[in-house]
Amino acid sequence: MSPFFPLIKTNMKVVFFGTPQFAVPTLEALLQHPEFEVVAVVSQPDKKRGRGNQMIPSEVKKLALLHDLPVFTPKSVKKNRETLDFLHRTQAEVFVVVAYGQILSPEILKMPKFGCINVHGSILPRYRGAAPIQWCLYHGERETGITTMLMDEGLDTGAMLLKSVIKVNLLDNADNLAVNLSQKGAELLIETLEKIEKINPIPQDNNQANYAPLINKSNFEINWQNSGLQIHNQVRAFYPNCVTKFRGEDVKILATIPLGEEYFAELPAEFQILQQRWPELALLSGNSGEVVFNLKKFGPVIQTGEGLLLLLQVQLSGKKPQSGWDFVNGKRLNIGEIFDLRNPIFN
Repeated sequence: MSPFFPLIKTNMKVVFFGTPQFAVPTLEALLQHPEFEVVAVVSQPDKKRGRGNQMIPSEVKKLALLHDLPVFTPKSVKKNRETLDFLHRTQAEVFVVVAYGQILSPEILKMPKFGCINVHGSILPRYRGAAPIQWCLYHGERETGITTMLMDEGLDTGAMLLKSVIKVNLLDNADNLAVNLSQKGAELLIETLEKIEKINPIPQDNNQANYAPLINKSNFEINWQNSGLQIHNQVRAFYPNCVTKFRGEDVKILATIPLGEEYFAELPAEFQILQQRWPELALLSGNSGEVVFNLKKFGPVIQTGEGLLLLLQVQLSGKKPQSGWDFVNGKRLNIGEIFDLRNPIFN
């Protein structure tokens, strides 16, 4: 009778590519999972930050160092021979990529057995590109999500593996939505790896695709001739950077609420009083950017190109964020004063 030798299951070896906080939950999930072994991390180079202009590592690198993982931070991963040779030697079955920030070369894409799997912050093929969360909010989407996909040489064009969809709430901004999506991304990546040999990749329909480009400073400038909803979506999409002028001074607009019957059902309980005040507020009007009312305990109500907008939180240049009502009292805000956008500069 021959002896029985049980099968020994080995952990799946993973190399993790990622840089910002958005990628951290996924790396944490991999490190905590008993069936996966993170053998190395690749991140963007350290950057000078803060008043001391010190070199600061990325959030992903910080976590990797806490776990004594090999970390590579090449300026160009596809040209750095030391990194490429190490990646070959790991014999990792999969490379996981979450908001890494560099294009992977065909050489890298072909290395792992199961390919390079990207965790993307949208429901592909919608919002391919660098800033899917921000542009999803800017365009007023009511849902978004996470897609895991097999990377190819295109920009977020690879075949899709799994998706997870979440609702976008009226008061969500880019920060809190990114937190929610990063957690969803971690969960979906683990599920994807657990099922990797059973998933049938689905090609993307390029006819349904759109692009989420890099953000630039012009995207932060508020045009009060736009509708209240458009400005609200801009403020939450590009939080905390949207800027206007008041009394010649730069003011960041951090949080708003568009006013109207169509929005009240979506507001949390603490804002339901706005619906009670609406018959009174609906009678107000003025020029674009004009303060038409100061709503006690909330903030100034501004006339836009279409509809009224309540300013919930603002930040004056060089100051800390403050509530809209504190802004009203601190500036002794008068009805009829105008917000405008002449020469906005806010560092």
